[in-house]
Amino acid sequence: MNITKLKDYTRGWLIGNFDPNVIKTNQFEFGIKKYITGDEEDKHYHKIAQEVTVIINGIFSINEIILKEGDVVFLQKNEESKFKCIASGYTAVIKTPSAKDDKYITK
Repeated sequence: MNITKLKDYTRGWLIGNFDPNVIKTNQFEFGIKKYITGDEEDKHYHKIAQEVTVIINGIFSINEIILKEGDVVFLQKNEESKFKCIASGYTAVIKTPSAKDDKYITK
């Protein structure tokens, strides 16, 4: 058994083809991500990966659509998203596959 802390991982990413990790794999990425009110992510898309985001708690917007606890968002490859935290909370994110350098920032 190995016990660590979520804060020990880059932006909450736990499983995937990166370091540090709990399990290294290129099949998928998994992260539990903590956001504070006002946090934003640049508008972006993935050319290879698909992404599922589950709102654990807090209030968020993706592409100006308000999301709350229990909402599930599926983004297909090449689909742009603009993410913002409206009220502090956590998300769980699964991205498949774990494709290195597959994040493309748009304006």
